[in-house]
Amino acid sequence: MYSSKITGLGMYVPENVVTNDDLSKVMDTNDEWIQERTGIKERRHIKKGDGNSTASMGVKAAKIAIERAKIDKDAIELIVFATLSPDYYFPGCGVQVQDLLGLPTVPALDVRNQCSGFVYALSIADQYIKTGMYKHVLVIGSENHSGGLDMTTRGRSVSVIFGDGAGAAVLSRSNDDTKGILSTHMHSEGQHAKELAMIGPSTEYWVPQIIEESTTATDEDITYYPYMNGQFVFKNAVVRFSEVIMEGLEKNKLMPTDIDMLIPHQANLRISQFVQKKFGLSNDQVFNNIQKYGNTTAASIPIALTEAWEAGKIKEGDTVVLAAFGSGFTWASAVIKW
Repeated sequence: MYSSKITGLGMYVPENVVTNDDLSKVMDTNDEWIQERTGIKERRHIKKGDGNSTASMGVKAAKIAIERAKIDKDAIELIVFATLSPDYYFPGCGVQVQDLLGLPTVPALDVRNQCSGFVYALSIADQYIKTGMYKHVLVIGSENHSGGLDMTTRGRSVSVIFGDGAGAAVLSRSNDDTKGILSTHMHSEGQHAKELAMIGPSTEYWVPQIIEESTTATDEDITYYPYMNGQFVFKNAVVRFSEVIMEGLEKNKLMPTDIDMLIPHQANLRISQFVQKKFGLSNDQVFNNIQKYGNTTAASIPIALTEAWEAGKIKEGDTVVLAAFGSGFTWASAVIKW
């Protein structure tokens, strides 16, 4: 068995900054209300005409990651793309990346696990490398939330949270089993699927029925907007975050004090702070950037991981833990020796 290690990281966010005050002009909200509940000060949104899409942002992040991995792009043997906001209902963004990067006919697959999508994708890439099938795998998390949010007072509890952006990582084969991805851990609990979901569009909601009345949307059809049972999600998140982090630590015979850097999915600053306090971690041991970007779902961990690495907060030999919880419910963690 080989091991896999992250050899390159990259991120991209749109230039268009949307502050809490900007949102207060289109819905009944304010900066204090948003910061108190989420910790978010601003986020990035794609602006019409700026050329950005879920796939193209992923490509921009990927180019940086590939350059930092110091490999030719044609060395990439598999693309794993995580998103809840693909450019098309089908096909997925993975094949668009293959085309936009000008790669040979490498396989591309898409992961639809929302907030835990990047960790799930990382786990898939890790297994392909460890079994010897591939040497270099490109993993991307990218989201265009702004195009599908209810930017009115009705949707404010969800719409103030989410932002757009992309992050990418190149995983490469290594013969050093003391470094790289030590283990990944994944779970789901589908009984709570509708507590954080966007039910439409789907084939059930957009295809006119032959016998029944058409089920196409009306102006009052809110199935086309995300729904979140905030308190219920929060209560489950803090439990599952803690469980899956401990699962990873125990698997590798580590203690919370061994964590050099925890990169939590940037769902809500209050969740991150709760987990930080539970594990007794200092501010230097946890990286948060939700204040600047909001919740970028599958992109949040690779964006945060890239920023933490760029800032010198992750060094060779560090124990890095990634953890995520979100829609599905799905949750996951990865333990990495850098």
